[in-house]
Amino acid sequence: MGRIRGKAVRQSTLDVLRRYKDHFSDNYEANKTALNEVITGSKTNKNKIAGYITKLAKAKKIEEYMIEHSAK
Repeated sequence: MGRIRGKAVRQSTLDVLRRYKDHFSDNYEANKTALNEVITGSKTNKNKIAGYITKLAKAKKIEEYMIEHSAK
């Protein structure tokens, strides 16, 4: 089984992607630096969000994720 991301990480990722989708790519290090400019918070949470964005970008599922969770 894979790792389970918490609801806060998923919701924060969705909020960030809604506002700043063009700032992110499939490069984790670039996503970390872009996220540092966009939001404040703990380093651990920012790294989790950056990792989740990277995972979605590599699978080319950012658009699907945003559409799926926009109605909720």
